Amino acid sequence: MAFDIKTAAELIALDMEGRQTDRRAARESRLMRTVFRAFVERTGPVRVEEIAAALRDRPAESLLEQLAKLNEEDLIRIRDGRVDLAYPFSASPTPFVVDLGGRRGERYACCAIDALGLASMLRQSVRIRSRCHHCAAPLELSVDPSGPGPEAAEVMVWVGRRAEDQRRACDAL
Repeated sequence: MAFDIKTAAELIALDMEGRQTDRRAARESRLMRTVFRAFVERTGPVRVEEIAAALRDRPAESLLEQLAKLNEEDLIRIRDGRVDLAYPFSASPTPFVVDLGGRRGERYACCAIDALGLASMLRQSVRIRSRCHHCAAPLELSVDPSGPGPEAAEVMVWVGRRAEDQRRACDAL
């Protein structure tokens, strides 16, 4: 019998690849698309009952289990029977305001990277407002599905490391 011997780094890389594949599949599921749609259609947290009502063809118990798993996997956050965070959206104010345009209005993104990715996710242009991490000067830039507009030429995204015990959205970079 032969054994495959792997270094710790190789095992970690395998786990990350598998985890990312699972997370991508979960984000593309009908359940997550329903949650995302709710965040796009209106502001504020989404009641779990609303999500279940939108997916009436599925057993409520199964949906609750799936939502709990998404919460455990840090793809959404459920508090008091409401989804108040579904990456990239936050129902609570953050430093990253994204104007979806038209009647949709403004939404909050969990972080700068999430704000920049919303145009591609929604397949539409958006406008982002925030403040400089370094000097607090106001920043405003447009982003379309292909990337940021020319006014973002001098803008940098600051990415920091989370502390080991943090697993939820950060509110600043």
